[in-house]
Amino acid sequence: MWDLLLTNAFVATMRDGAPYGLIANGAVAIEAGEIAWVGAAAELSDAPDALAREVHDLDGALITPGLIDCHTHLVYGGDRAREFEARLLGKSYEEIAREGGGILSTVRATRDASEDELVEAALPRLDALIAEGVTTVEIKSGYGLDTENELKMLRAARRLQRERNIRVKTTLLAAHAVPPEFKDKPDDYITFVCEKILPAASTEGLADAVDGFCEGIGFSCAQMRRVFDKATSLGLSLKLHAEQLSDLGGAKMAAGYGALSADHLEYLKPEDARILADAGTVAVLLPGAFYYLRETKLPPVDALRAADVPMALATDCNPGTSPLTSLLLTMNMGCTLFRMTPEEALAGVTRNAAKALGLWGDYGAIETGHVADLCVWRVKHPCELSYMIGHNPLKMRIFGGKFDPTGRPGGVKI
Repeated sequence: MWDLLLTNAFVATMRDGAPYGLIANGAVAIEAGEIAWVGAAAELSDAPDALAREVHDLDGALITPGLIDCHTHLVYGGDRAREFEARLLGKSYEEIAREGGGILSTVRATRDASEDELVEAALPRLDALIAEGVTTVEIKSGYGLDTENELKMLRAARRLQRERNIRVKTTLLAAHAVPPEFKDKPDDYITFVCEKILPAASTEGLADAVDGFCEGIGFSCAQMRRVFDKATSLGLSLKLHAEQLSDLGGAKMAAGYGALSADHLEYLKPEDARILADAGTVAVLLPGAFYYLRETKLPPVDALRAADVPMALATDCNPGTSPLTSLLLTMNMGCTLFRMTPEEALAGVTRNAAKALGLWGDYGAIETGHVADLCVWRVKHPCELSYMIGHNPLKMRIFGGKFDPTGRPGGVKI
């Protein structure tokens, strides 16, 4: 018998075929933490009570895969609220930076914080995501910018999945900015990243992937190739912040390396979408940063759609350009700002987000053999998840086959 059978539900499987892979009056069976069966209730081989140890009638609620936030900077020290206020009062980013603000202020605060303090500061942000049905989150480093503090950030990120019922994928973003000790020496810093930070993170098994900020105010494609070559030699997956503020060709370069994703992409040339498609590189769109920075250059969604590039959505939660901890609001922003459809938005935080983290095949859909990470929503149709603003209709969250109403340790199996 199955461990659990959920019945009387609309099931958005997010499989190919019908919109949302939607099954009306569907059922989902769970066994040993995995999806054992999914389909129309009428196709069950026997009465529900004869098939499962426990049966739950969901009274017409909606089931989706657990949500995945595939691009965050969730672990950091301090905040940048005063800078936000200063910009609104007329100060430029350059003025704020000269006064000690900007990304380096976060670097200082992160370096000053202990690992325990970083974990404590990140938990409320993580809890906000969990409360909206997130079951997997990617967390980047990038505010340490030296070996000791980059590894400290990654350790803190890994600890979060011991503090909460959440799955964490970690990404080393040491190539985020040039630290003060390497001022005006970006090539020397890249050498340090390749020779010191990357090997140390790999030796300790702290990073699942490697990322970088490929921009005029970040690092060039040539510099990022050095990082990618080293990461590849260490067997690490690749991701890249690319084409957010200008077109340096970073997304094309990342696709050439078979990167899991290229993220932001506001300045991606429409004709380059085909390159991402051919490489299987996911386009991760980040409307929170677009909104927060009051950008006007839209990512080429029509071209990405036409080329059949998987499009993911993520919060980009970070202290400077996207202090956003709502994936549901991110979905709405993807629709209203980027003109995505609600189905594309839901795919962007399930199926395509899983692809952006190299997890497709085990996560991101309600499919036999996938891990039973599920959300049950008090809605009748999946488009409602992108429609509402500031409303959280989550009824229950199932993590690895276990009912988890809060995301905290001790989730009780239904």
